Parts: sequence; C-alpha cells; structure tokens
Amino acid sequence: MMYSLVTYANMRGVRAVDRIVELCERDLAFIWLAKGEKPKRDAFYDFKGEKLTGEVLDDLNYQFMRCLEKEGLVTLKELYIDGTKIEANANRYTFVWRGSINYHLARLLDTIDALYARYNTLLNEYGYGEKYELGNVQMFIIEGMDKVREVIKKNREYKLTKHKKLPNNTIIEIDNCSPLELLQLQTGLLKIAEGEGISFVNGKGKRKPELQQLYEEIEVCGERLMGYKQCFEIMGKDRNSYSKTDVEATFMRMKEDHMKNGQLKPAYNVQVAIENYFIVHGYVSNDRTDYNTLIPVLEKHRKAFGDVLKEVTADSGYCSEKNLLYLKEKGIASYIKLQDHEKRKTKAYREDISKHYNMVSEESEGEKYYICHDGRKLHHIRTEKRQQEGYSQTFEVYGCADCGGCKHKEKCLYKYNADKDQDKNKVMKINERWEELQAESHVNIQSRKGVINRQTRSIQTEGHFGDIKENEKFRKFNYRKEEKVYKEFMLYAIGRNINKYHRFLHGKLKKFEGKIDEKTA
Repeated sequence: MMYSLVTYANMRGVRAVDRIVELCERDLAFIWLAKGEKPKRDAFYDFKGEKLTGEVLDDLNYQFMRCLEKEGLVTLKELYIDGTKIEANANRYTFVWRGSINYHLARLLDTIDALYARYNTLLNEYGYGEKYELGNVQMFIIEGMDKVREVIKKNREYKLTKHKKLPNNTIIEIDNCSPLELLQLQTGLLKIAEGEGISFVNGKGKRKPELQQLYEEIEVCGERLMGYKQCFEIMGKDRNSYSKTDVEATFMRMKEDHMKNGQLKPAYNVQVAIENYFIVHGYVSNDRTDYNTLIPVLEKHRKAFGDVLKEVTADSGYCSEKNLLYLKEKGIASYIKLQDHEKRKTKAYREDISKHYNMVSEESEGEKYYICHDGRKLHHIRTEKRQQEGYSQTFEVYGCADCGGCKHKEKCLYKYNADKDQDKNKVMKINERWEELQAESHVNIQSRKGVINRQTRSIQTEGHFGDIKENEKFRKFNYRKEEKVYKEFMLYAIGRNINKYHRFLHGKLKKFEGKIDEKTA
C-alpha cells in the first residue's frame, strides 16, 4: 500500500512526504489507494528510508520492464544513454577543495618541520637526549608534496604578474601519515617535564614554559593534519571537491547559474538508459564527467537481463578507450559519437599533414611505416605502455631519421621554431587500438542505422530531461547522500514509466521510427 501511494504520488509529480500525507487525507485517489487509512509522515520516512532499498526499487522496475518486453514495447537489446546534473540538497557555499587543502597542507608541513627542528634543538641544548634516552627525530615524508610546493611557488609568481593561477589538483598520498609520530614527540616532552619538575600551567597571567608551548603547538598541528587526512578520505582519488552538508555531492558547473559568474553548485550526475521512451536503468554518480558512468550502467543491464544487449547509443561524453574496448569485448555495437565528430568534417582536419591519418601507411617485410607529405619514411622506433585504471594503453612510436631540408616542417612539426628546431625530426605517438575502436564507432554512427539511433537518442533522452527539469521542475533533490538520492530518482522514474505505459495503451504515444532525411544531433 505504501509503495502504491509513493509511486502514484510520483506519477503526479509529488515527491515531498508532507504533501503526500496531506493528499492521503483529502484526495479521493490517495484515499482509495490507502484503503481509508491515513499514514503519517514517520511511516513514509520509515518505509522510504529503511524498507525500500535501491535493490528493491531496481527489482520492481525490472519486473515492469519484463512485462513491457512480453507486450512488445521494449526489447532490452538496445539502450540510449544520457546524463544530466541535478543539484544536491546541500548548502551552496559549503565547499571543500582539494587544491585549497593542498595549499594549506604544504604550509602546515613547513610548520611541523620547524617543530621537529625545535624539538631536536631542545634535546641537544639542554642535554635532554642523553639524560632521558631520547634521540633526534626526523619528519615523515609525504609523496607528492614537492610538486605541490612547486605549483604554489608558480602561483605566487603568476599572482605578482596578474596572470591566471595555475590549477592544483595533485593527489597527495597522506594515507601513510600517522599522528603517532607526533604523539611520540609529545610523550618525550612529557617525560622531560616529569623528570625536570616542569609543570604545565593554564590561565590568565601565567607564562607557559617553552616545553609546554612546544607540546601544545604539536597537538594543534596534529589535529589539523588529521582533519586534512579526513578530507582526503572523503574525496578519494576521483574527486577534487565535496560539500560539508552532503559529503557525497561534488561541486559541478550547472547550466543554471544563480550568480551569473560560473559559480559551481553541489550536484549529482544522474544517468538514464532508455528504450522506447521507458527508463530501463537509472544511475546516480558524484563524478563530474560521463566517462566512468557507462560501464556501471551496462553492468546493471547484464546482471538484470543477461547478455542480451546488442547496441548502445550515446553522445561524445561517453567516448573513451576504456568504454569502447568494453563494448567490443562484450560484442555490443557502439553508436557513440566521437569527441572530434564535427572536427572530422572540416577541410583543415583532412588536410593536416602532421597527423598520421593523413599519411600513407605501408608494410614491408613485416614492418609497418608511414610516408609523410614530403615522401620520407617514418619507421617504428619503440612501444610504450601506460597503465590506466582497469586497463593499459599501448602506444607505437614512429619517427623520421632525417627531416633535414624539408619544406613542410612548419606545418608538420608541433610548435616549430625555425631558429631553434632546425635539427628536429618528426616523431609521432599512435595508440593503434584506440584509433581502431574510434574508426569502428565512427562507421557505425555514419550508417543509416546510426543516423536513426542518434535521432532517437536525442529525442527520447533529452525529452525526458526536458520534462524532468522544465515541466516537472525537478531541479533539486529533497534528500542527502547518494543512496537516498538514487531512491528518490528511481521512484520518480518508475512513476514516469507507468505514465508512458498509460499513453501507449491509449494510443497517445507511438514508437519513434526515425527519419533518414533529417539532420541528427
């Protein structure tokens, strides 16, 4: 009964619990669904918070999808994927930035280094080291800090010349940093104070001894260090910001800018996988980009329905080597638009003599080489590998032995300087697997089916987002934390699916077949 009430409320665009409670008392449809009962707000919060989990919601939605499959409204063999950013229920100015923490952490470590030096000086000057068997200590090392200090130094130089500041998104390894080392210093100071009869004092008019001042400064620095460590743990390695009032929300650039100055807002990246106007899957992420959201959505589809998926259509935001490689390995046709799709249509792209795709490639005695615009051969030099998260990239490096006397150096060599680069030769690095994956996807989207798929994707996915944000005014979540946000969105999605099904039953909506003569997005 509670599920029917919540679902029907979402069908009518009502998401607030207080509003649902009010409708259960005076709206005939809600009274009939509640069988005359009048559930209070605590009952709804208990149901949505404890009993209605994300897994249960997914299962209910998948049951509905299987019913639609039996009726021929969906096939579950093709998905149209897109995403949008919806503002989180968090205060706008509660941001924590990785770059800012890095900056303050660098200054804090300088302060801690000075405290270590003061501690060693204290032991050596007064002979406390030998007397209490305390040796000189050395400060711990944090990886990545040198790079941060270099960026900060450049920032200060740029600030003096009124240039734009350099970004500082360096990941600092602070996991190994423990306050135990600082506690050992404090333990040593307490041992000295006890042995020398030095008492720690507090209160107005009492001068603290040097030993106590050092002890308290170490304690303050340790607390700050642990605070920064906690901030890094919340952000992880994939984010550069979070909100204090909703730590799982990331600050993102939204299309609605309340200050008209590019102000970022705490938000979630909401993904939908659609077929024939029905939302088959929903996915909520705090990742600002769409690259890392495609594979989780497809994995949800595989676990729910098996290996039935045949094709995926998405925009250029999902085009990455990792995603295209996953689709190829699973035997799924990729209709993902390339990031340089529009650029490929230009004359400048086709006539750029510096690029390998505008050169002739030949193979002789098992060796592949390229022939440049001047007729010179670029032979294979070496193979380079770069490890990425979940996969590795392989680059083949080709180079010309002698570019002397070439008239096309200015157009062929990157940032060519006639005075300095006379002896410079052409070298190019090619990720051949990535180029092959891009070529396959580009052929697919240029085909007749690819044109129709892109039309369908832009109409169905963007149509949902238009309804959600403009017509239904769903621009901000009511709940905090990713799990609750996901449940809120999926309840809304199930309500939309039932409304779509109702329109299909009454002939108000028909499957979009596409028109080949129309321009695609």
